[in-house]
Amino acid sequence: MLGNRTSRAALSMACAGLLLATSACGSDEPKDAGTTQVRLYGTDGNMQNSFAAELKDRANLLNGMKGTTPLTPLPESFKERLRNVNPKLTDYLYSAESYDAVVISALAAQLAGTTAPAEIAKQIVGVTTGGQRCDEAAVCLQLARAGQDLEYRGVSLTRAGFTDNGEPATASYGTLHFDNQQLDDAKTEFVGAGEESGASSKTPPRGRKPRGGKAKDAPLVLGGLLPKTGDLALAYPPMAAAVTLAVNEINAGGGVLGEPVKFVEGDDGTNPAVAKATVATHVAQGIPVIIGAGASGISRAVLPDVVAAGRILFSPSNTDAGLSTVDDKGLYFRTAPPDSLQGRALADVMLRDGPRKIVLLARKDSYGEGLQENVRAELEKAGVGADRVKLLTYTPPEDPKTPVDFTGIAGDIKSFGPEAVLVIGFGESAAAITALADAGVQIRD
Repeated sequence: MLGNRTSRAALSMACAGLLLATSACGSDEPKDAGTTQVRLYGTDGNMQNSFAAELKDRANLLNGMKGTTPLTPLPESFKERLRNVNPKLTDYLYSAESYDAVVISALAAQLAGTTAPAEIAKQIVGVTTGGQRCDEAAVCLQLARAGQDLEYRGVSLTRAGFTDNGEPATASYGTLHFDNQQLDDAKTEFVGAGEESGASSKTPPRGRKPRGGKAKDAPLVLGGLLPKTGDLALAYPPMAAAVTLAVNEINAGGGVLGEPVKFVEGDDGTNPAVAKATVATHVAQGIPVIIGAGASGISRAVLPDVVAAGRILFSPSNTDAGLSTVDDKGLYFRTAPPDSLQGRALADVMLRDGPRKIVLLARKDSYGEGLQENVRAELEKAGVGADRVKLLTYTPPEDPKTPVDFTGIAGDIKSFGPEAVLVIGFGESAAAITALADAGVQIRD
């Protein structure tokens, strides 16, 4: 699959170069002079089955929409375990990453022999590199209790471990397609990215075993900072189910430091103020590891508070490439890959269709603008000039119940006359799609 995909990517880049001089790679379909036709593309924030509900009775506008998301082929057994937690699940986005973030945190605490966040942080990268390989929580915990250095391979972390910066060295992306108002799994393709050589080669501190197997500062308590509400709430169900599943399986395997792991829920609200309040509550309760936030911009907002309190922030879904080098005092980690990798995958998806002019519409935050810039750079490398790419941003509302007015933006897009529109956003971006249709832009399926 990877070899075939690479060939298609090379062909797409060659095609993009030809497009600047000819129309040979473009659509052969005639265009009505008075109609603007576009293909829609999306990203991990909106390429979910639950996104269709955001468009209500106009969900048919999504038919034909394509996009990418960090996605590993999930074993059916894992999906079944998630459905046992939440039978209503329709999406699994970031479920694998959420599960692995919890398991890695638990293994790091067991190896550290304490729930002290600074000591747990020293073990997190090492849990994923250079030791005895294991892929089940119970087996890995047994090795950790014996003080054995281990190399965890989980549901999302399959090819290589973490970099020195505390994020995956490699990633898997899925190319997704909407059809009949839902994602067509039969059309999903997977492609790998990143280099295994990027994984850390540092030796972690030697693990220590508490006397009698039980630490004085047990139990390990994890705090949630996930998007129960707000623009990213559509991603919450699979993430929450995965966290619950991981905690249940860790405890079924004997727990950590002699006691069951506890999880305290918390909302990030996809809103800095809500997230900061949740972090303050977790810090006051002495919680050492916070799982979240959902959105990259929210993690950027709360990270100074988390670091000042000496706690760990471990996100399953942050993709802002800039977070790779943020000043975190070694306390920030993520199981989601940076958008520098997703940008290449998104550019490839669009170039396959040979558009002559492209609009990149993004949320005005670190996630949206970061990914927008990564895609723009990849298009430029493929020969798509700046005069053929229009960058637009919008400010997401503080209150998710207040929709964004995309009327003006839709008019700008129509005037530019693109053949492709990439929408980088969360649930609120549904209004951009309906605004395009209302402006007379014909969305191709």
